[in-house]
Amino acid sequence: MGRWQKVVITASMVAFVALLALALSAGGLGFTLPAGRVRDVARWYLFTTFNPDLELFSAMAPEGVTSIVWDYRGLDTLFETAVFFLAIIGSVAIMRDIKTGGGSKPKGSTGLSPIVKTVTRITVGIILAVAASIALHGHLTPGGGFQGGATAAVAPLLILVIFSRYYIERLGVSKNAMLAIRSLGLVGIAVTAFIVLAVTSLQGGVAYVFQNQPKPYAPAGMPYEVGGSLTGGTLLLFNIFEMFAVSAGFTIIFLLLAIPESEVLGVLRGGEDGH
Repeated sequence: MGRWQKVVITASMVAFVALLALALSAGGLGFTLPAGRVRDVARWYLFTTFNPDLELFSAMAPEGVTSIVWDYRGLDTLFETAVFFLAIIGSVAIMRDIKTGGGSKPKGSTGLSPIVKTVTRITVGIILAVAASIALHGHLTPGGGFQGGATAAVAPLLILVIFSRYYIERLGVSKNAMLAIRSLGLVGIAVTAFIVLAVTSLQGGVAYVFQNQPKPYAPAGMPYEVGGSLTGGTLLLFNIFEMFAVSAGFTIIFLLLAIPESEVLGVLRGGEDGH
């Protein structure tokens, strides 16, 4: 790339950012309200997210974003999770003939220095603890299952980089194992989405798919607190299962990306490792 091409590209990016900022400030991307005012729909969400005096219209979880994601628009979130799952399945299908355990292990030690490995062993535990905290408190504080799962996926990524893929394979973290965990998470999400409907239908009552708290004409619902601790009903379960599904999904991608290019090309070209 020549010097003038770099100048033109840089100038174009600066001009685009400047025009976008100008459009936002002028309201060119849609109607915006002056600072200090809250739209009616936002006011309704704030009023009903956690309101014990209005349980029939409330998600009964103080974290507004999680309430909207898994209660007010739960079906939309379910389809987003399905799209992510299909993307993982597509990646696995493309790489189906490539064995993650194939190839010969390099002689000698693999990975980085012992100091880095020791620090990583400590850090991995901290990462998993933080990930669990983000998911388990997602109905109370900012976070949730996706954020917790994405955080947890950093742990196997660190092990891949610091110790090598051969080490993580010995730990039992394989593509098939992660697919099983991801499938378990998705089944848990599906069961949680139908649990109120299934139980109520068996009792001859009326309920809805993705029902969390009691609704008009559907008085059944999940308890929003257990032993005095807020659970948000189905929201806690959704976050837990989503954490497993997301962390396993990202780990599968990391494992596939860690396969040496030579092994991949050998299969794609129909070489000795091909089928």
